[in-house]
Amino acid sequence: MIKLFNDKLSNLRRQVQSSAEGMAKQVLECTRWLLRKNPENLNVKRNEKQRLDEALRLNHPLFTAYYMREDLRQFWAQDSKAAARRFLNDWMGRAEASQITLLVKFARTLIVHRDGLLAWYNYPISTGPLEGPNNKIKTLQRRAYGYRDREYFTLRIYGLHESKYALECVP
Repeated sequence: MIKLFNDKLSNLRRQVQSSAEGMAKQVLECTRWLLRKNPENLNVKRNEKQRLDEALRLNHPLFTAYYMREDLRQFWAQDSKAAARRFLNDWMGRAEASQITLLVKFARTLIVHRDGLLAWYNYPISTGPLEGPNNKIKTLQRRAYGYRDREYFTLRIYGLHESKYALECVP
């Protein structure tokens, strides 16, 4: 959910940057990754907080979208499914009221997926443990430019768990 929102936020930044002029355009140029970072991960030594604040100050829709994303992250911290439902409905209402196209479209996307998002409160499981092996298999296949022998490919998949460097030496 947040990844999708980050992609939309990057698109909004690009639109804002292309329409900006002068100093505003320069400030917005280097903010793509700053907008994607969680506020607690901003590097103080690199003045990332100040650079982000300056970019957000230059454009109200970007400011609103960024802080709406931060608010949306709180969805997973709700105490119960009922609280999460209220939170999501409230968030979608504020997104609609903002009249920012990005937020309005994203709210409509959330409406479509609301039941699936709320189902997490019934069964709080993640697909993360499945995504790791799947990514290893995809990387194995990509690094070998595909396998013609399906049995050999299956054996290579079984062998992935034996070494953390299994993908380093593909024949």
